[in-house]
Amino acid sequence: MSETLILSFIIFLPALVAFILMLTTTKIEDVRNIAFVTTIITLILVMKIYLNFEPKGEMQFVTNIEWITKFGINYYIGIDGFSLTILMLIAILIPTSYLLLWEGRTKGYWLNMLLIQTGVTGTLLSLDIILFYFFWEMMLLPIFLIIGIYGSGNKVFSTIKVTIYTMGGSLLMFVAIVYLGVAFFNEFGHWSFKYDDLTTLTTLGETEKLYLFFAFFTAFMIKIPIFPFHTWITDTYSDAPTGAVFLLSSIMAKLGVYAVVRFMIPIFPDTFVGFSDYFVFIGVFGLIYFGIAALMQDDIKKMFAYSSASHLSLIAAGVFSLNSYGINGALYLIIAHAIATGGLFLLIGILHYQTGFKTIKDLGGIAKKAPIFTFMFAIMLFSNIGLPGTNGFVSELLIIFGIYEFNHTMGYISAVTVLVAASFMLWMFQRAILQKREGDPLPMKDLKLKEIVALTPWVILIFLMGIYPDPFIDKFEPTVTYYINNFLQTGAIK
Repeated sequence: MSETLILSFIIFLPALVAFILMLTTTKIEDVRNIAFVTTIITLILVMKIYLNFEPKGEMQFVTNIEWITKFGINYYIGIDGFSLTILMLIAILIPTSYLLLWEGRTKGYWLNMLLIQTGVTGTLLSLDIILFYFFWEMMLLPIFLIIGIYGSGNKVFSTIKVTIYTMGGSLLMFVAIVYLGVAFFNEFGHWSFKYDDLTTLTTLGETEKLYLFFAFFTAFMIKIPIFPFHTWITDTYSDAPTGAVFLLSSIMAKLGVYAVVRFMIPIFPDTFVGFSDYFVFIGVFGLIYFGIAALMQDDIKKMFAYSSASHLSLIAAGVFSLNSYGINGALYLIIAHAIATGGLFLLIGILHYQTGFKTIKDLGGIAKKAPIFTFMFAIMLFSNIGLPGTNGFVSELLIIFGIYEFNHTMGYISAVTVLVAASFMLWMFQRAILQKREGDPLPMKDLKLKEIVALTPWVILIFLMGIYPDPFIDKFEPTVTYYINNFLQTGAIK
């Protein structure tokens, strides 16, 4: 397949298959099996890109086709070290997650999963910000349908709440996108929404940059989420079905961080640098705040929702630390957190489905009845708390070094907080999994073969990335260096 077409094929294949299946078959097993094969084909194509990718700062596999010529909107896609890392993550996690979601789903569930994959991949690879916005909105509709149709508890309220949050942020971002396009037209006499063209704008005043910066950042803060735009997360994670929680925590939240790096650093470098102090503080504060909130939870899904937000706050602090340690660590933690938290949420989904319980006080005795489940759960948990030898340790250590280089006091605080956060995770593991349950044993069965097969690549990655991180970091480090030298240093000079 031509290198100019391979990214487009990766983006649109899942959606094309979803529309064909929508019209041609009603048998759930056929829909599921074809959807799974589609994700495997996508993974093979992504692996081809990963092997052929040359570690450097510039974009590769670029396609640039005029789309809406009158307004300078192009079908402009490409990949660099940032997007390659997350693309490979998506390609590995989605098909293996299918094996953990294999039974009890409907045709609509699998079709929405395919549409979400197209949305998140298109968002990741778009270099025209109108095209980016198109895919950003496209990935939201299927996730709303999955939560609203297949969720539990107060699912309608949760769906409406997350919709209002995300649509509000998206509307602000769209206004900012249009404003940038008009500003580019006024300065250069023609339309363009390419992100690299928008980096050449020189006529925006400081106040304009400030408003535009926060319009973009609000949309991304909601998606990550960062304090104080986090209040949708606990209700949504608690009421959403397992697949939706996995996608929100492991993939969509990471796209919020990615968008900050991809668009906000090059378009607003001086504003980004100017507010870095505040956002490193907010990131470290979120690390502490969400950690305390997690400790207060008895609902295990809500606990991990807050734990996930705590780690995402640490990732945000790393991005705003303005140095290679922090940004490399943030990108590495994106991978580590997606694997560990995604695995934990999928395992919690299995636990809840089999036992009917998700509160810590009602659980217990799992280790005796499901030793393989317990083993897998423990590995994901150890990665999540940053145990040495796992990918979580490498990424958290790099971020702490980056924050320390940025501000010594913040570095000390983040290091202590990360250690304290590990304690409540181990406390939860002891009570919910290891401790003997009072009363009747829970009806818990151990993992099936296909579930073990699904989680095995995740376990391998956890230890391989923890013991030998260089091959992974080498793929995106040149891009980090490129951004620091060409954008962040320029912003500091301004």
